[in-house]
Amino acid sequence: MLSLSSLHVLGCVVVRIWVACHVYPLLGCSSTLLALSLLGQMMSKNPANQIRIQGTVAPGFESVKTLYARNMQTLAERDTQLCVYHQGEKVVDLWASTDANANFSADSLINVFSSGKSLEALAMASLVSKGLLDYQAKVADYWPEFGANGKSELTVAELMRHEAGLAALNESIKADDLLTANIKQNKIGRIIENHEQTFRLGSAREYHAVTRGWIVNEVFRRLDPAGRTIGEFLREDISQPLGVDAFIGVRQEELSRRVKVSVLNLRFQLKESLKPKFLHRKMEHNIFQTLHRLIQVIPAIRRGTGRGAPPPFAGMDRIAFFNEPAIAMGETPSANANCSARGLAKIAAMLAGGGQWEGAQYLTEQAWQALHGDPVEAPMGIAATTFTQGGVARFARPKQYNTKLDHALNVGREGFYGWMGLGGSIFQWHPQANIGFGYVPTSLNVLDLYNERGKTYQAEVLKCLDNLSAAS
Repeated sequence: MLSLSSLHVLGCVVVRIWVACHVYPLLGCSSTLLALSLLGQMMSKNPANQIRIQGTVAPGFESVKTLYARNMQTLAERDTQLCVYHQGEKVVDLWASTDANANFSADSLINVFSSGKSLEALAMASLVSKGLLDYQAKVADYWPEFGANGKSELTVAELMRHEAGLAALNESIKADDLLTANIKQNKIGRIIENHEQTFRLGSAREYHAVTRGWIVNEVFRRLDPAGRTIGEFLREDISQPLGVDAFIGVRQEELSRRVKVSVLNLRFQLKESLKPKFLHRKMEHNIFQTLHRLIQVIPAIRRGTGRGAPPPFAGMDRIAFFNEPAIAMGETPSANANCSARGLAKIAAMLAGGGQWEGAQYLTEQAWQALHGDPVEAPMGIAATTFTQGGVARFARPKQYNTKLDHALNVGREGFYGWMGLGGSIFQWHPQANIGFGYVPTSLNVLDLYNERGKTYQAEVLKCLDNLSAAS
């Protein structure tokens, strides 16, 4: 329920809009235009002279930069990075700050939250490349103690598809327990071993927002020949050879490169959603669309098995908790990868190219096919999702398509694989078009459920490729 102060703000905005539409016209055309102009300034877009847009685009992708500049000026953005590869070439490389943050650059590290799930999927696929993992095998085949408390029949594929029944744990994890050295002491593993499966009523697929990464990390380190964690693998076998910034477990010397994320509060979003677009609404959706989404989201949250469970981390009371250095230095692969858009896009380009990059093979053809294979469509919370056995989403119009949220998730990014992060980031690749895509913001809009503002860039890139193809 909105507070009285929130209602006051919303009421003021409504009154101002009514005055602009009904009173100022009585003063004459010129006065009306002046009034609307002043009102627009009062509810203004980001001043253009404060926005530092940097970077380049290749010929044929100019419209992506135009869209990027417009979104930075009109949406509730702060710092963002956008990078796109096509056929192994970097065609979009943009970054910007609305508050002229001189410390923000293309190489800044930002928490991409659930976009890290595709990095952990890559780690598991690397085990398939080495002949060490089969998605159809049981998790307990690789980690016998995991099978306790009724979990003995769970397959790796079910785990990767968010069908493990372990979406929430019955105790909070301490940040120190997630340091690489402590993970290897099985501190998290013992908690998972002792846990029972709990499935959401009516569906086996429930979003394992945080826990999938902890479970997968335990499986990975038991199979990796060197006993490494996913964070160690990512740094040594992916990020260093490719020369990219993508880390799960930030080192002390890298902390200064991190840029904090912030969450747009609900009051601000509701206030902005009352505006028409010509008054520079900073939200994609109007008040009716926003309220409709809230109505859809709340029942899904209430149905979740995590209801009443403790927070994932001890002391966690807000999303900004992830800004804490102690959290960044630990390994939570599903929710705490710190990356740049350049780093994500280059990794995505490697995946779009069949697991190879500049003559180096990161995944065998068999492992790449397995990563993308056996896609299964099933409801997950508030929309139908299609996850492969390797744990990445495939985006296409769902067979069970019947809601606007299904449309929001899939339409505009058809053909892409990967996933996205809380309120903003996108890490996806398009094998058919050979696109690697990375988008990373610091301003999180939690009602942008499927990262639609980032999806506009995906749709624009696809449009650019269509235009280039038609012109050739």
